[in-house]
Formats: sequence, C-alpha cells, structure tokens
Amino acid sequence: MAKVDFAIGIGGEAGQGIATPGDILARIFARRGLNLNAYNAYQSIIRGGHTFLTIRASDGPVRSMGDKLDVLIPLNQDTMDRHLRLLTAGACVLFDVEKIKPGAPASGVQVCPLPVKQLTAGNKLAGNTVAIAATLQMLGIEFKALEDALARIFKRKGDAVIAENVGFARAGYDYAAANFKPFPFKAPNLGHGNAVLTGNMALAMGGIAAGVKFYAAYPMSPSTGVLMYMASHARQLGIMVRQVEDEIGVMNMIIGAAQTGCRAMCATSGGGFALMTEAVGMAGMIETPVVCIDVQRAGPATGVPTKTEQGDLWQALGAGQGDYPRLIVAPTDQLDCFKIVPELFNLCDKFQCPGLVLSDLLISEGTASVNPKDLNFQPEIDRGEMIFPNGDSANPFGGANDNAYLRYKNTASGISPRAVPGVPGHIHVAPTDEHDEDGTLISDEFTNPAKRRLMVEKRARKMEAVLAQIPAPQLVGPANAAVTLVGWGSTEGVIREAVEKLAAEEGIVANQLAIKWIVPFHVEEVTRLLARSKKIIIVENNFTGQFARYLRSETGIAAHGHIRKYDGEPFMPHHLVNAVKEQLSGATELSVPEHEIHV
Repeated sequence: MAKVDFAIGIGGEAGQGIATPGDILARIFARRGLNLNAYNAYQSIIRGGHTFLTIRASDGPVRSMGDKLDVLIPLNQDTMDRHLRLLTAGACVLFDVEKIKPGAPASGVQVCPLPVKQLTAGNKLAGNTVAIAATLQMLGIEFKALEDALARIFKRKGDAVIAENVGFARAGYDYAAANFKPFPFKAPNLGHGNAVLTGNMALAMGGIAAGVKFYAAYPMSPSTGVLMYMASHARQLGIMVRQVEDEIGVMNMIIGAAQTGCRAMCATSGGGFALMTEAVGMAGMIETPVVCIDVQRAGPATGVPTKTEQGDLWQALGAGQGDYPRLIVAPTDQLDCFKIVPELFNLCDKFQCPGLVLSDLLISEGTASVNPKDLNFQPEIDRGEMIFPNGDSANPFGGANDNAYLRYKNTASGISPRAVPGVPGHIHVAPTDEHDEDGTLISDEFTNPAKRRLMVEKRARKMEAVLAQIPAPQLVGPANAAVTLVGWGSTEGVIREAVEKLAAEEGIVANQLAIKWIVPFHVEEVTRLLARSKKIIIVENNFTGQFARYLRSETGIAAHGHIRKYDGEPFMPHHLVNAVKEQLSGATELSVPEHEIHV
C-alpha cells in the first residue's frame, strides 16, 4: 500500500512556461524511484487560453491523474479562480502575491504567498522557478536535485544563465523553509531511478525496437509526438522519416516501403485516418503488412484537437470497403504503447495484413514513469513466411522460375509465399484489383466467380490462427463481485483505481475486464467471463457506447449499465465510483459524469 501519494497542479495561459516546471518535477520524482502520471489539459492556441498540468506521484502504483490536488501553483488569476475551490484541508496554494489574489480557500488549506518580485530582483520569467523550489522544499526534497535539473535544462544557455536560475530557486527554497509549513510527509527516495516518457515517445520507441526503417506522417495532433521523436533520432538509427503532404500520401508511401520488405509505420489522428482508409484496404488486398497508429481525439471533423476521446473504434472496424483481414489493438498505458508495436509488427508480418493501433490523447500525450528494465529494445523479430534476395527464407515456397511462383497461392493457412522484389525467379504483380493466385486480374474480360470466392476465403482464413497467438483478457478482482466494470484501451488504469476505491471506501466489491485486442476478439473467453458477472457496466470515452455495441455484436451480451464521457476530458476515479453507486441503487442505467475541473 502506498505511503505517499500526492498531486501537483500548475496552471496558466499557454505561453507562460508550464511545460518546463512540469518536466522538472516529473524528472526529479522519477529519479527518486517514484511512480508518476502527468496529464496536461491545454487548448489549441499558442498564446492565451487556459492550460492546466496535473502531476501525480507515489511510491505505489499510479494509474491515473487521481481525484485530488495537494499543491496548486496558479500562474495567473484565472487559474486561481478555477481551481482553488478544489483544494481540501491539508493542501496548499503557492502564488505570486503581487499578481494574484487567493480568494477564500477551504478550511485547512495553507495559503503560501510568494514575493516573487523581491526574490528574483524583478525578473518576470522566474516566478515558475521560485514556486517549484518552494514546493520541493515543502516536500522535503533536497535542493541539489533541483540544482541539477536546472543545470540540465539551461545547459545550452551557458553557465551565467544556470547560475542566475539556481539563485532564484535558492531564494524560493529558503523563503519556503522560513515561512511555510512543510507537508506532514516527505517525498521518499527509493534508491533507484525510473524512466519518464509519453505514450507517443513509447510508440516511436516501440517502432524503433521493432526494426522500423521507414516512417511517414502528416503532423496532426495528438499524434505529432511520434513524428517528432522519430525525426530527432532518424539519422542516428538509420531510419528514413518523411513528412508528407497529406495522409493519403502517407499511407501509400508506407505501403510502398513495406512492399519492398521494409518495416514501415505511420501515425495520425481520426481525421487523418479517414483519408487513409482506402489505402488501408489496398494493404489488405495486396497482403502487405503495415502498422498505422490512430491517436484518437474528440471529433467529428476537426472536433476538439487537444482533447481526448475513444470515438474512432467503428471507423477502425470499417476502415476500407469490403472484407479483408486486419488487426486492431488498443494499448492500455504508456508502457503498453512501447510493448505492443513489436508484437503487432510480428503478427502483421506473419499474417500479411495491416495492423491498427488505437491510442488516444490521454496516454499518447500523457506522461508516465516506467522501470527501464521493462523497455526491451531487442524483442524477438518474426518476419513470417518471407523469401529474401539472398535466398534465405523462413519457409520457401514456389519454384525456381517466375512462372512457378504464386504470390497469392491458395494455402491451407491462407498465408501465401511473400517474396520481396529482387528475388530471382519470383517476379510478381501486386494488384489492387481482385486477382488470381499469380496476381493476374480476374475482371479484365470475365469476372470469374469461383476465383473471386477463392481469394476472399483465402485472405479470411488467415484470421483463424491469429487468435491463438494473442493473450486473452483476464478478469481482475474478486470472482464474487457485485459489479464488473468493462473498458477498453486507456480506461484500464482509472477503472483499476476505481475498483480499489469502491472496495476501500464504499464497501462495494467490484472487478474489471480490460480489453486490449479488438480484432481478433476473444469471443468465447469474454463470453465465459462475463456470463458469471452479476452486473456489467461498460466504461468508455464516447457518446454512443461504441465498444458496448461491438461487444453485443460479437457476443450477444448487452451490458446492464454504461458510464460514458465525451466532454474531451478523461475519467477520474471518483467519476466511476459515483456512477457505480448510482447504478447499483437503480437510479439509472447510463451515467455521464460532469468534469468539475473546468479546463
């Protein structure tokens, strides 16, 4: 059980430098071995508006942004007005006394006015540094940790800038020691360091570990972080990265790269993926493995570009016209983002089909700590049934001349021999029209119904073996639970925390079923697990209950209740706790929590 669990909120206008203090705190906490989760609620403008960063740290598991704030650092009056009312006894608010008026906090909230102008000799840009230093002092963290962090951040600006900022920080640190009451707990140093990464970084790193050598994208938030990470490491790692004119070109380019035998990947959001879908179907028709990441944001159209949602499930299920095999997976957290990409590439190579990753803004732009030992950069690589130019083959097919090679050979498994271009004796056509086993179009003069049926069934047959190669979901929690919470993708963590809170605070026994693999879907296992549930409640970040409809279409199971959120902000644990209590009382079958923090 966690001994220390605290959250810090930093808010202000875009352009006030909220990211830097957030980065400092995250790295200091992670280097002490603390687990953390950071979520930045921001707007789609460069200057102005309201931005609010929440960083939660603990010596135990941190699965969500949590429910409370222990420290509020408002950089403008608007943030103070929005968030002060959320503080409860034991929390504190640190602010520039010359710029901000605190209002009336709740009883037991420590008000910590900072004379920033006095402490920084009038430097208007140093208020953030002073507030961070004061916070660390109250948490019992030694000044050296902050000094090292500032030296790293301002290294490029020279020793004079470093010394100046360290001086500002020391002034804030000492002022807090003399004037403010420290927290009743100290942030521990657990003696080991954790890595800090966003979900987008993890997805890019997973692609690198998987052996991606071509990456293309058109910048579209909230997926742009994948492109930025790939581009910044491209020369070092020998990866070709291209920013393309639009998403239609992106998908066609990665299919072209994959056709040569290169592992190729792209990332976009829902609007960009909409443009890619015809080409995704082409990858299915010519049986070329590619991986596409859809970092979901609120839609439709341009929607709310900087807010999270799980609204693209049915778009992914219906991507491209017609029937063809594809794989769809929804990672549950940042570490899962890293691990899932090599796993998906192996499956796509083996079954020669496109693979789709459904991430979302919450985990892709959210920050988490991970144990570096969990980041395996040398995973097993399985290229499937490929024939390479040097004659090596995992499982060679065909004969020694072009006429004998059948690229789309009708096999018992549905998996045909895949020769990359340049292999002697294996010249072939990769047609986007329906074709015969050797790639010849079947519709030029006479559409052969038998051959069309044969090829549709051959491609479909590949999916029969995929299910056995992916892990089935497991029910987490007591078997005799009063309620089972079902979620998919990024809701796993907040549901897990809600289950714990229901037991500890409300005496309600609950369990959870977290779904990661959407296609193929473990119909029999999910049906077996949910058949024993007394009350099934599905949790998802969309309006129509997209996963609830998918579950019913695949298993026939209709949930007893639903918790949905579609305001652009993620679930918080108490949203689920309150909704479960509401539904167990019989008051409703659909709960739509209101996000109290108006961000």
